[in-house]
Amino acid sequence: MSNFTHKFSRYMASFVILVSLSIGTVFAQTTISGNVTDAESGETLVGVNIIVKGKVIGTISDLSGNFSLNVNQEPPFTLIFSMVGYTSQEIEISGGVSNLDVKLQESTVLGQEVVISASRVEESVMKSPVSVEKMDIIAIREVPQASFYDALNNLKGVEMSTQSLTFKSFNTRGFNANGNVRTVQMIDGMDNQAPGLNFSVGNILGISELDLESVELLPGASSALYGPNAINGILLMTSKNPFQYQGLSANVKTGIMNQGDRSTATTGFYDFSARYAKAFNDKVAFKVNLQYLRADDWQANDFRDQSLLNGSTIEGGTRENNPAYNGVNIYGDETNVNMFSVAQSMVGAGVLPAAALGIIPQTYVSRTGYMERDLADYGTKSLKLNAALHWRLNDRVEAVLQGNYGYGTTVYTGADRYSIRNFNMGQYKAELKGANWYVRAYTTQERSGDAFAVGTAAQGINEAWKASTQWFPEYVGAYAQAVLGGMTSDAAHGAARAFADQGRYMPGTTEFKNSLADVTSRPIPGNASGVGAQFVDKTNLYHFEGSYNLADQIKFAEFVVGANYRIYQLNSEKTLFATDENGNEFNIKEYGGYVQGSKTLFNDRFKLTASVRYDKNENFQGQWSPRVSGVYSVGDHNFRASYQTGFRIPTTQDQYIDLLTPQARLIGGLDFFRDRYNLNSNPGYTLTNVTQYGAGVAADVNNPEIIQAAIQQATQLVLQQVAAGQIPNDPDAIQAAVAALVPQVVPLLAAQNNLATLQPYELSEFKPERVKSFEVGYKGLFANRLLVDAYAYFNRFENFIGGQVLIQDGNPDTGSAGPNPITGLNLIGVGPGGRNVFSMPVNRTEVIKSWGWAVGMDYKLPKNYTIGGNVSFNTLSNLDELAETGFQPSFNTPEYRYVLNFANREVWKNFGFSMAYRWQGEFVWQSSFVSPAVSSSQMSVMPAFGTFDAQVSYKLKSIKSILKVGGSNLFSDGYRQAWGNPTVGTMYFVSLTFDEFLN
Repeated sequence: MSNFTHKFSRYMASFVILVSLSIGTVFAQTTISGNVTDAESGETLVGVNIIVKGKVIGTISDLSGNFSLNVNQEPPFTLIFSMVGYTSQEIEISGGVSNLDVKLQESTVLGQEVVISASRVEESVMKSPVSVEKMDIIAIREVPQASFYDALNNLKGVEMSTQSLTFKSFNTRGFNANGNVRTVQMIDGMDNQAPGLNFSVGNILGISELDLESVELLPGASSALYGPNAINGILLMTSKNPFQYQGLSANVKTGIMNQGDRSTATTGFYDFSARYAKAFNDKVAFKVNLQYLRADDWQANDFRDQSLLNGSTIEGGTRENNPAYNGVNIYGDETNVNMFSVAQSMVGAGVLPAAALGIIPQTYVSRTGYMERDLADYGTKSLKLNAALHWRLNDRVEAVLQGNYGYGTTVYTGADRYSIRNFNMGQYKAELKGANWYVRAYTTQERSGDAFAVGTAAQGINEAWKASTQWFPEYVGAYAQAVLGGMTSDAAHGAARAFADQGRYMPGTTEFKNSLADVTSRPIPGNASGVGAQFVDKTNLYHFEGSYNLADQIKFAEFVVGANYRIYQLNSEKTLFATDENGNEFNIKEYGGYVQGSKTLFNDRFKLTASVRYDKNENFQGQWSPRVSGVYSVGDHNFRASYQTGFRIPTTQDQYIDLLTPQARLIGGLDFFRDRYNLNSNPGYTLTNVTQYGAGVAADVNNPEIIQAAIQQATQLVLQQVAAGQIPNDPDAIQAAVAALVPQVVPLLAAQNNLATLQPYELSEFKPERVKSFEVGYKGLFANRLLVDAYAYFNRFENFIGGQVLIQDGNPDTGSAGPNPITGLNLIGVGPGGRNVFSMPVNRTEVIKSWGWAVGMDYKLPKNYTIGGNVSFNTLSNLDELAETGFQPSFNTPEYRYVLNFANREVWKNFGFSMAYRWQGEFVWQSSFVSPAVSSSQMSVMPAFGTFDAQVSYKLKSIKSILKVGGSNLFSDGYRQAWGNPTVGTMYFVSLTFDEFLN
């Protein structure tokens, strides 16, 4: 890819030179200078943004409120004065001015924000064609949480999944997930996804709060303008331009984290950030940012039993009462076998006498596991570095070179829990932009560092100490000996485990540490030396795009056009992704383009907007995404309606993953995987089908008719052996031989009797997922004090992509002949050939329908107090219909959630506060991390919880600083937001922020 990079660099350099030469016309120069103050207090305003309307040229007011600007244009032209918290003011300039006196009014009216995300052009948030949530600089500064990213939870309809202190995934309108692939997160126009992991890694590679200018969130389908995967929403974060935000700022934040179930309940955390920006002659500006955080992470301590084997329940199963115990956050105990199948092998090898089969139950047994806290690296850390150079080639064009780098350690929940240790990712951008166009190119470079799969590591430690091929026979032999010695079954299981676990590596010992280091140093799946748990990901993304607003060329309506091209360069060193016939991992190419037109009608009361987009991925057919919306405005009341489509191209992992995990082998959905693993000739069966079949076999094992038939068949076989001289013609010998053979014949007859239950799963073409979304909404302002924002939506998903577990006969000889008793026994894990378990993405044939609504209100009370809140509702409208097909849609969303907030930015001079209470109801969580048995029984319920967050702040103007003291999740024991994720406790924090341009 070095040649590609060199070509890309030369292209961008040539483009910069070309643009600067082609539009480098010399204009007469006009100088404007003056002073900006607060209209009420008369205080000078520092850092006010002053730009020429329709151009990129501009400046800011200095520490004394003064400004001076040279414009290469003859008057007349218009200057725009803007600052967060104040009403923007436009002043027409007719000639050179040297003493312009500008007074800005503090904004006291709600709903004055300007957004660009909804239509890719600037517009009032009140007249946006779709629902938009925005946090500006002041809102970001005054959130009652320790970070702005945590405060996303306060926005209408937003839910979060916390996998670590530094790794959170946001979602809207259902189908929440860890590492959500149905939402898109962008930073300064760059898709923030890790290209190999396919999702945004929280805010690990993100913006420092000191450098964050605004956050805009569009819930729902946004593919028509933003392309693939923005099917559930898009989050746009914009950093501060160094021309507009100059000077030095720094923040020191510290506090304590408390949660009673952690190894050490109370620990400290430390967070430091700094920013410096400088402009030279309003032509060249740069900025640098640094942020470093360190803490002991929240811990995942859910020890409930999710095996549901041997009659266990999620609430009551323990290691003591269930030999197959599989704790949610216990790892290594996923490895289990049926005792009877082990005993059969031992009898066949002559290790156990045949009579022992009569005392060995059809019971599952699992290896002894390790807690997550003993395996994962909970020493979370995050380093973010950012630098940008802005060069105004002239009044119309600005060039930007920008680099963002993130490094850290965190924990992520996928099909396994993953300790993301020393992970790092870089994003590097070159961009040219004017007032109505831009062209940019960027690359994302992902490096997994020393990351490893926690569950696989536990299995590797167990296997390194004692292979399962040795451990399980030892267990079964000790159990048989204990029962023959007169022990009860429960006591015998305890004795058998104690015997098989003699010498086991214990956490904290040198043997355990060395074994963990050894296993995690080998890439998945390992080699002749042992199991490997390290996953390697060095995937790169290369992206090119441009957009142009045709306002100067087309007058009767406003048109915007754009296009993009991207390449995913997969590189996992053959640990995560499949390879082609030459042993090389794949590259994936995508391209797309869009056009949007908008027109105001009926005396500017109605705005009609329509757009269409086309996208093509080389592995799938092209996708069209139309959108049409209308906004009708009457005074301060705005009514909107929209129809839009969205789609999700299967992720790089959905296409090419090939990874063995403790639960299953994860494979992509493309056709060649079906050939590679013989799923066409040796079909798979769904977990529901196999479970149904296994239940029938288990019932027939105790069926008197089956037992009688087995006795008759065993008798015939023994008599044949007697006739052949293999068994003495003695009644006692014949009886003993028949008694030993019956337990082996019964399962075969039971399996034969239930074969009609087995139905192979029919695989279909793998396609992108689509959604058709209808939305109506209202946003209005009453008496300049009450802001109401409400919407209702209906979604229709087609070709929905969901995980499908398929169980395949592990013996291709019997499998190729179709279902037979041996195949049946292999599928339920008690046959001699074993089974293969695959988890792969497939398109569901069901149409999935979801709907919901949300209402938000903010009221401005006297004396600067504000009170507000929001409530949202989301549900599947055809859940019962889906349940009949056995489909698990992984909606993962509570029906109701609400937020209440109360704040005052200035109760009295320089002193303010804010507080928020958040509540959400219980819901079922379904994902590849949940045990299939628990997921299919919908027992993976996440309980309802509420949290209370608050902060107080004080401006220390003498040192240009703000002191902030607060806490999140106050008065709560802790909560979990997803199955297997950590328990989030209480955080208390204090921060001091210095800003050279603080007003």
